[in-house]
Amino acid sequence: MTVIAPPLTFEPDLLGKFGHVSAWVFDLDNTLYPPDCGLWPAIEERITLFLIGRCGLDGQSARALQKYYYHRHGTTLRGLVDEDIVRADDFLEFVHDIDRSALAPNPSLAREVSRLPGRKLIFTNGSRDHALRTVAQLGLEGLFEDAFDIVAAGLVPKPADLAYEAFFRRHDVDPACAAMFEDLAKNLRAPKARGMTTTLVMPKPGQADHREAHDRDGFDSDHVDFVTDDLVAFLAGINALLAAAREAPPAL
Repeated sequence: MTVIAPPLTFEPDLLGKFGHVSAWVFDLDNTLYPPDCGLWPAIEERITLFLIGRCGLDGQSARALQKYYYHRHGTTLRGLVDEDIVRADDFLEFVHDIDRSALAPNPSLAREVSRLPGRKLIFTNGSRDHALRTVAQLGLEGLFEDAFDIVAAGLVPKPADLAYEAFFRRHDVDPACAAMFEDLAKNLRAPKARGMTTTLVMPKPGQADHREAHDRDGFDSDHVDFVTDDLVAFLAGINALLAAAREAPPAL
């Protein structure tokens, strides 16, 4: 069942879902950073510029091709590679060459991520370099064991089952003891099916929402355990409950 957090409102459910978790897995874009910070539009603009330069298209046609590849292949990159237009490294280096200076460090998020008991990993459809640069700008450097990217997944993007299987193998993660935080509900279907606790991170009311229209559905799906528009507060609630459980006297 899906619940909307305020994180401390559903304490029994939170503790039951997160009390056993030893691996905390986070998507990057529009999950660890707020969607109104300008990073994702900057990346999309770079994708458009790449298609203009590589395919000789005007801006409108490049945007249309970008959306076509996204809907048909899951990512623009996969479409370009499948059609032998580009090398993955060339594309990723270009589109993630963005200015991150407007992204404010988030010490509150750093504090709550650091308090989570166990391993912390990033799982992104972007590049590892982009993930590491972005978390460094956020002030989260050193908090994550690693970032699993689209290259490590063999260019198979989330939500494909093969991407998750590759992630579990690479990092030796038992999904039954793991939690996933994502901004796209469709990317939580496979994790939930494998036993992960799933949380959908949505924009706050009135905040920019850069998800495709069809990607905004699914927040009430069975594969979404929790929904929050405040990741810091949600993690703070989890940490408080886990700390209280550790300090509670043993039952007689």
